[in-house]
Amino acid sequence: MSRATRQDAPSAAPHAADHHDLIRVHGARENNLKDVTIEIPKRRLTVFTGVSGSGKSSLVFDTIAAESQRLINETYSTFVQGFMPTPARPEVDVLEGLTTAIIVDQQRLGADPRSTVGTATDANAMLRILFSRLGDPHIGSPNAYSFNVPSVRAHGAITVERGNSKTVRQSFTRAGGMCPHCEGRGTVSDIDLGQLYDDAKSISEGAFTIPGWKSDSWWTVRLYADSGFLDPDKPIRDFSEQEMRDFLYREPTKVKVGGTNLTYEGLVPKIQKSFLAKDREAMQPHIREFVDRAVTFTACPECAGTRLSEAARSSRIDGVNIADACALQITDLAAWVSGLDEPSVTPLLAALRHTLDSFVEIGLGYLSLDRPSGTLSGGEAQRVKMIRHLGSSLTDVTYVFDEPTIGLHPHDIERMNGLLLRLRDKGNTVLVVEHKPETIAIADHVIDLGPGAGTDGGTVSFEGTVAGLRASGTLTGRHLDDRATLKKAVREPAGALEIRGADRHNLRDVDVDIPLGVLTVVTGVAGSGKSSLIHGSIPGSGEVVSVDQSPIRGSRRSNPATYTGLLDPIRKAFAKANGVKPALFSANSEGACPNCKGAGVVYTDLGMMAGVSTTCEECDGKRFEASVLEHHLGGKDISEVLAMPVTEAEAFFREGGARTPAAHRVLTRLADVGLGYLTLGQPLTTLSGGERQRLKLATHMGDKGGTYVLDEPTTGLHLADVDQLLALLDRLVDSGKTVIVIEHHQAVMAHADWIIDLGPGAGHDGGRVVFQGTPGDLVEQRDTLTGRHLAQYVGR
Repeated sequence: MSRATRQDAPSAAPHAADHHDLIRVHGARENNLKDVTIEIPKRRLTVFTGVSGSGKSSLVFDTIAAESQRLINETYSTFVQGFMPTPARPEVDVLEGLTTAIIVDQQRLGADPRSTVGTATDANAMLRILFSRLGDPHIGSPNAYSFNVPSVRAHGAITVERGNSKTVRQSFTRAGGMCPHCEGRGTVSDIDLGQLYDDAKSISEGAFTIPGWKSDSWWTVRLYADSGFLDPDKPIRDFSEQEMRDFLYREPTKVKVGGTNLTYEGLVPKIQKSFLAKDREAMQPHIREFVDRAVTFTACPECAGTRLSEAARSSRIDGVNIADACALQITDLAAWVSGLDEPSVTPLLAALRHTLDSFVEIGLGYLSLDRPSGTLSGGEAQRVKMIRHLGSSLTDVTYVFDEPTIGLHPHDIERMNGLLLRLRDKGNTVLVVEHKPETIAIADHVIDLGPGAGTDGGTVSFEGTVAGLRASGTLTGRHLDDRATLKKAVREPAGALEIRGADRHNLRDVDVDIPLGVLTVVTGVAGSGKSSLIHGSIPGSGEVVSVDQSPIRGSRRSNPATYTGLLDPIRKAFAKANGVKPALFSANSEGACPNCKGAGVVYTDLGMMAGVSTTCEECDGKRFEASVLEHHLGGKDISEVLAMPVTEAEAFFREGGARTPAAHRVLTRLADVGLGYLTLGQPLTTLSGGERQRLKLATHMGDKGGTYVLDEPTTGLHLADVDQLLALLDRLVDSGKTVIVIEHHQAVMAHADWIIDLGPGAGHDGGRVVFQGTPGDLVEQRDTLTGRHLAQYVGR
């Protein structure tokens, strides 16, 4: 191949294009930002630090990344834009030097039952092509190996209009890999009919025990009562065989109820469509509790949970079918693919090997491709999203990461740092929101926001190098080199919680005793079996309060006051003080502004163009009807109370005319978990992942359980806030609780009374208890990865 030679003389002056080496932000005012002006160097690694709520996400995600994506969307036609998200322009005066932004956030992958790690990446698609080329026997195209594609067969007469039209018979067949019995889900459901109704009662007497099915509900209960198929006054246990069949399993049938045409359907298929077809995690808590109680899921007996048809499972490469390949740990699958040698698919094998090696490199080699994507943690989901970018040929783009070290053992953080540096060295701008000092240390440029959170934040406290941050005197700078020390004395346990023969997922018949009445930390590398041991072995009950990483779901109408139940005693206090109904003080009920329906803003749909939202002119964004705001408690109306930060509200409801003990208790818990800066009416959709985790913790602190299980409570915590968390854990233990923490943070390990370390590796290389004892013993022995990193952390 010939290659042209360059003979250009070196230029004396830099090219004009070379001057655009900064991203300039002037006058950013998104959320709590206060006219922030910064300059971010391109093709460098910039880390944004600051306490939770200081404005990091508002600056990086809601301003820089949002405007970049908005500008990219505007390059498409108006028709195409109508099918895309339409974010409004952020509140900022000037944004210059933006490049295409690729956001790799902590949003969990879709929890659709047909979504797996393999389908969420390109790995499954490449495997299907590989089996369609090399599988023996050959059963068809790549679709024949997909559990999302059903087999289709059709035959009949068609008319061919060519010259003299004539009718011919044709047959059509498409081979799909979906198991016809479970429809590619891998599980089948069985409904406990006893949880749906009380068979001693009639429908008229309110036999249904399904949430939301009230006795006067015309669209459910009245439909069954007036359908003509059943006797509504007869107890269900006395139904005839035909009535029972119609009641439970009748196919959809048109009926007329009260002059309205409706569709009657048997109870079982109706429940399946109403509840089982929805994402369990998206359900309200009481609905999810009902589903867990009424429905059992078992592996499909036809496909043994593989989701695939018999034909797809019969096709093999070197004795391995595609279901076996997807069930392998990715490290083992990568080794199997590397052993394949077939010149006809060499490029495909190279691409597949690269993708699988990326999984291993990013610390996810312990996963399998058939792992449901909805079961991944936020940190795992973020790293899965990173895989497609590691081998990308794109350069000069802006990568935006939201705490990429979440859920990582100190050993794995080193590997993540290397990946971030690789992306930078390819000529990309890398922006990272992070709290971990190990990642802050590798930054080329640091921007520290603060000095506090909420209204006390939103300004740039420091901008410069890591060395400059250490000497800056800011909150982050002062705590950057903080190192916890081992406790001089640990608490004595008051008994033990025995776990015997734990074998969930990768656990290997684990026997372990968890001490009661002390602070126990369960640690180990990602994928070593920590969550499987604790969440899988400690039964959920009234005695166990589990605060896991499942996301809080809420609309823009949901806020800390509604989520924690704080608004109920506040509404009652307002109602009592003014002699009116509590419903008046709800923006979602009778007190809502009639113009904006209690939203505070009016949304205008502009069809093909981006919709706009404007502050409601009737209520000025206060969400309540004007007459409601005439009622006061302690000199404040309800909108002023909802605009208070937690710390101010805690003092307001503590004493005086507004004294409300029930509200004060909730507010005290919110302050204890470090959320004192949040306003009571701030939408949940604006909270960070760490803030939502601590909001959940504050809610559960009022529970009566004797054992608390916390899953990585340091998620999203600033270095300065870790001490406050440790003090909170101490208060829980000193009040007689047993606290079990799944955690990687060395400060929490050093503060523990007892440590259980799992490993030594991840996946099938883990699943064993490699150490249990005090933190001091772990540091002295240094036999495990955790021990060595903890010893280094405490300076031993």
